[in-house]
Amino acid sequence: MHLKFKVTYTLTLLNPIAKQVRSKIMSENQYDLVILGGGTAGYVAAIRASQLGNKVAIVEKSLLGGTCLHKGCIPTKALLKSAEILRTVKDSVHFGVNVGQYSFDLKSMMKRKDKIVNQMHQGIESLMQKNHIDIFNGTGRIMGTSIFSPQSGTISVEYDNVESELLPNQNVLIATGSLPTQLPFLPFNHNTVLSSNDILQLTDLPASIAIIGGGVIGLEFASLLIDLGVNVSVIEAGERILPNESAQIANFLKTSLIARGVTFYENCALNESAVKVNSNSVTIQVNKDKTIEVEKVLVSIGRKPNTDDIGLNNTKIKTDDNGNILVNDFLQTEDKHIYAAGDCIGKLQLAHVSSKEAILAVEHMFNGNGLPLNYDKMPKCIYTHPEVASIGYNKESAEAKNIKTKSFKVSFNAIGKAVIEETTNDRGFCEMIINDETNEIIGINMIGPQVTELINEASLLQFMNGSAIELGLTTHAHPSISEVLMELGLKVENRAIHV
Repeated sequence: MHLKFKVTYTLTLLNPIAKQVRSKIMSENQYDLVILGGGTAGYVAAIRASQLGNKVAIVEKSLLGGTCLHKGCIPTKALLKSAEILRTVKDSVHFGVNVGQYSFDLKSMMKRKDKIVNQMHQGIESLMQKNHIDIFNGTGRIMGTSIFSPQSGTISVEYDNVESELLPNQNVLIATGSLPTQLPFLPFNHNTVLSSNDILQLTDLPASIAIIGGGVIGLEFASLLIDLGVNVSVIEAGERILPNESAQIANFLKTSLIARGVTFYENCALNESAVKVNSNSVTIQVNKDKTIEVEKVLVSIGRKPNTDDIGLNNTKIKTDDNGNILVNDFLQTEDKHIYAAGDCIGKLQLAHVSSKEAILAVEHMFNGNGLPLNYDKMPKCIYTHPEVASIGYNKESAEAKNIKTKSFKVSFNAIGKAVIEETTNDRGFCEMIINDETNEIIGINMIGPQVTELINEASLLQFMNGSAIELGLTTHAHPSISEVLMELGLKVENRAIHV
């Protein structure tokens, strides 16, 4: 039987809402690392720390896997795959296949999505057991210095039964993730005004929806819902959708979605007077001459960090105006034994980036080494139809940094496998951005078939500091989508064969 030290501690020091005195138990374990949050950054960090021989605990109040597994990457892509199959059936006549009558079942789609999520969740739980990582299912907060610890960082875990437990440790990693951002004049009511979380739980499709926000999340749902027969309007406050991608790619995607039935309203900054929430609909004035009425609204204007009420006030940790935790190049906070990674630091809010941040934090924590991440070499993907992927700079972002560039572009129309895969006349393109002074590749941007897979070849090229000619001289199988990169590399040297 494990012995535990039991102490009494007034939680008003940690949580002003709590008025009663709760029973606290000091864990018998001294952990090398305690992680707040069991999402991508959290569980990846835990596994790597365990591999290095450390005793690790995760505090997670919900389910291991976090937003990516349960409310983001995996469920949305599962639904997008169902939409892809439906779209293929609709277009089957172009492939010489006559399907006849067909239909889809939203409940079955959702059931498949949930099955995939559950399977992967079980996989993560198995990894925790395999790596001997302790899981505490409660709300974690960071404590300051006390009789229990000469430094801040002891984690208080509060359970639903009002009991709590103290986890002493040498290091802390904050990986608390993020939440969908609300508009101040249009809060989520989970009925007519929805978050991305709500969309994933729909039991019935609306006839019409307005998506506020023309970023990655908004456009993925626009692509999904238009395929499912929903009347979709996208409202973007800025000059154009996808402001962080190339203007050419943004325009190509917009044109493609319009052709499928999506309506766009750009330069449309909404305010309280422009929106009226009714019992079963929402009315939106999109310009001085036009008002639209939709059954539901999806607000997808970004995500905010989960950094409230986790005890940051008990530490030296600083945050920016948006609540993102400030870290150095090695993910250390102002309290050098406390690190932070993932969405809560406000860098690239992507699961694979969170994984890299987590590993860097752990390597620096226990080995004192690791190279700072180059966020310009992190691939980004958008799983619309057509797909979008990029790494590094585009023309506009390079110009903003006063980098002189030259660009080269190859159309997927020149690639046999792309012609086989897609029935549209314009299948997209792949563009390479070259630093005009150094002749280095500083960016690759693409839109078209399977580019969310193709971008990994570009990522490897960047990681290896490869050149355009090395890419061009690498033998690519024929016919394959990836031949577009070979032709692109050759085109830079004026040696392209098929373009």
